[in-house]
Amino acid sequence: MLLDRYQKRVDDLLKEVRETQKDNIIKAGKLIADTIANGGGVFLSGICHSIENDLIYRGGGPIFYKHFSWKLDVEQNGRDRENTYEDANNMEGLAKYALKRSKIRPGDVLMVSSVSGRTAAVVDLAYEAQKLGIHVIAFISMKYATQVDPVHSSGKKLYEMVDIVMDNCAPAAEGMMEVEGIEAPYAAASGIASDYILWSMTSVAVEELLNKGLTPGILKSANFPGGNDYNKKIIEPHYDEFGW
Repeated sequence: MLLDRYQKRVDDLLKEVRETQKDNIIKAGKLIADTIANGGGVFLSGICHSIENDLIYRGGGPIFYKHFSWKLDVEQNGRDRENTYEDANNMEGLAKYALKRSKIRPGDVLMVSSVSGRTAAVVDLAYEAQKLGIHVIAFISMKYATQVDPVHSSGKKLYEMVDIVMDNCAPAAEGMMEVEGIEAPYAAASGIASDYILWSMTSVAVEELLNKGLTPGILKSANFPGGNDYNKKIIEPHYDEFGW
């Protein structure tokens, strides 16, 4: 059955992550804990098609993870015409202004993601964050990234400009299975692996904080009796005061 093949492939993927990424997972978890203990913040920006939402403000998740996103709004009332600017989708430098308008500070941690390692907006965000002294953790498929050319003017891909690379072990072009009768490879790998990595590094961070004598706020499910009151009256005020 395709179901059995898929589940076996996922088991193999997670096994590969455990065998190859443990050192970086521990390193990332310790960086997160040290950053929080020193009064810094940890921000997640679009990890593999919004997998970060599995950790941000939900039952069982830490209060210390926060979203980072930005967009450029342009208002024009002219008639509909084709955009003639060749670089309209790759406007380097805008991320710098977004970061400076945000609450992110030097020494904070920013997590970003590009499976191919060359997504223009993501690479530029990491590039500008590094220049501002922000620690960057990047989720990438190294099998994918090493097969494509850079598009950023620095001549670098994402894994060449960040503090820690988390390899989600996805195959190039994402699909991890061949299915007879279907041309494209089936079943994207990066989301499952990235979620697994995120929770793994979070486990390291939580343990490290506890070892430092800091008890990080872990949210209860708002739909469970008493959960919402606990989050609003205990966890949120504590985070606002201490950052963890």
